[in-house]
Amino acid sequence: MRAAVLTEYGEPLSIRSLDDPKPTPDGVVVEVEACGICRSDWHAWQGHGEWADDQVPRGQVLGHEPAGTVVDAGDRVSEYAVGDRVAVPFNLGDGSCPRCLAGHGNRCVDGSALGFSSDAPGAFAERVHVPHADYNLLALPDAVAPVDVAALGCRFMTAYHALAHRVSPPPGSWVAVHGCGGVGLSALSVARAAGHRTVAVDIREEALALAGEVGATVTVDATETDVVGEIEEVTGDGADVSLDALGRAETCRNSVRCVRPGGTHVQVGLTTDAERGEVSLPTDWMTRWEVSFVGSRGMPPTRYDELFGLVESGAVSPETLVTREVSLDDVSDRLAAMTDYETVGVEVVTEF
Repeated sequence: MRAAVLTEYGEPLSIRSLDDPKPTPDGVVVEVEACGICRSDWHAWQGHGEWADDQVPRGQVLGHEPAGTVVDAGDRVSEYAVGDRVAVPFNLGDGSCPRCLAGHGNRCVDGSALGFSSDAPGAFAERVHVPHADYNLLALPDAVAPVDVAALGCRFMTAYHALAHRVSPPPGSWVAVHGCGGVGLSALSVARAAGHRTVAVDIREEALALAGEVGATVTVDATETDVVGEIEEVTGDGADVSLDALGRAETCRNSVRCVRPGGTHVQVGLTTDAERGEVSLPTDWMTRWEVSFVGSRGMPPTRYDELFGLVESGAVSPETLVTREVSLDDVSDRLAAMTDYETVGVEVVTEF
């Protein structure tokens, strides 16, 4: 099979011919029909994460937002069979640990991360192996196309988990989103579907325009105004919930400072080598106003059906964020474009 392999950080991926994966007894092999290109792939390509013991190793096949069809299955797999159309999460739980059994498979310490862990080669490839398939896979509804699932990727799932499970504000709340890339736009879509009012913050005109199209109540150009002051003025008292969807020190601090007393900041974006996983925060101010800081990563596989229900009902439309379909050979160029924030919306590999 053809696959895109990380050989050197920041250098073009190597398109190679690799042996087709074989399923483990509890795993399946999926023929990939679509795979999103995510900023987390960019972080991996750049070699980030060393400071958190989370650096992706050289030789890794990247790609973690696939959808496709099962083409081979191990003899212990009971829920899925050859021919089934499936979505594949990036956070793969083992399905048996206390966290998985409690519904928190995204926190499984014995799990793996598709496209990031050496034991889980990714989906910038014609085929991908999925371990513990009965726990991790999700059957695709007939009406949902693979490219739509790739657009859901980790971005909509992460955004939905953040807003529905980690904080769950009541309808009508003000939600601020700092950074209108894939996960930021997804958060705006999810917040709109939940009945929230939203503030979208970015420095790019195209990104803010797309944020308006997916339902942002207010857009804020961070190059032209004091972000915190603008959000306080728009909301009257600060955001009830604010997400840093980018991971820069500035966006993180703006997100924390723009919430109302008793409000909640949610960290979704990963930091770059400028921050190396560390951002200084106004802790005395946070203590004075009882501001909460919450982390959110991925989504438990057992709750994916909640998000697919929103897609089937039309409450969220991931396909509206897809701005480009590309081939496997284009992935390196699209990752490089992310370095200077030259991509808008979601780009998906559909040609392998």
